[in-house]
Amino acid sequence: MVIFALSVKVYGYIFLMNRVMADPIQVFVDRWPEFNVILCKPPYEKGDLFKDTCVFTKDEASFRNILGENNIIDWTKFLCTSLCYEEMVMAVASERKVPVNKVSVCHMMVLQDPSRLPPVESAIESMISSLDESHTNLVNKTWKFGNTEDSFQMIRNMIRHYPSCCVLDAESQQPIAWILTYPSCAMGMLYTLQEHRGQGLAKALVSSMSRRLYSQGFPVYCFVEEENTLSYSLYTNLGFTEDPQYRAAWFDFNSL
Repeated sequence: MVIFALSVKVYGYIFLMNRVMADPIQVFVDRWPEFNVILCKPPYEKGDLFKDTCVFTKDEASFRNILGENNIIDWTKFLCTSLCYEEMVMAVASERKVPVNKVSVCHMMVLQDPSRLPPVESAIESMISSLDESHTNLVNKTWKFGNTEDSFQMIRNMIRHYPSCCVLDAESQQPIAWILTYPSCAMGMLYTLQEHRGQGLAKALVSSMSRRLYSQGFPVYCFVEEENTLSYSLYTNLGFTEDPQYRAAWFDFNSL
């Protein structure tokens, strides 16, 4: 399962690249067809602070060679890879005299069998819809890394191009809870407004979104930060599993 965990985010990028006319992704391999490294690199424009380069590798030496190449890694952006390569990433960054900071370490939670998900209560199910662009500011204000113009543009792009689910308030018809999909197919930004918590809305949204993604052939998975024990319990209780040997890590360069 370790190889699956290492590769699922790269697979998700390529899966959506072939389905959605959004930002084109550049895909690099160290050789073809017997590759050891696949690297997915989104296009960067001014303000694209949160886009990350994602790497799957079966061989540390090949990964190090890729990091050493010019014009492949953007050393001003985020890099996502396995935590087991932290020492190597830090060493190569040091050789290049690039400041680096490990900003997040996450469990990768994967749902293999959605048939075991609990049914969504009919009262909640009737209020489930999809987000639209008018909801971008609401999501941006509540996201942990949001409330900036850069994050606003990213979230608007996610709502515009990728699947989302939300629970609408019966009176105002405004979202009171939601979940989005990243360009890598990972579910994320799960959030319930404070005054509506304790009603099972997050559980309903994860269940509904998981079924929807699975029915369309998507890999069903998400990242949960190590310190977020509440979300970790939610996903494990819904049948999501992880490989205990794997952690995903995000590294930020040149921002210290």
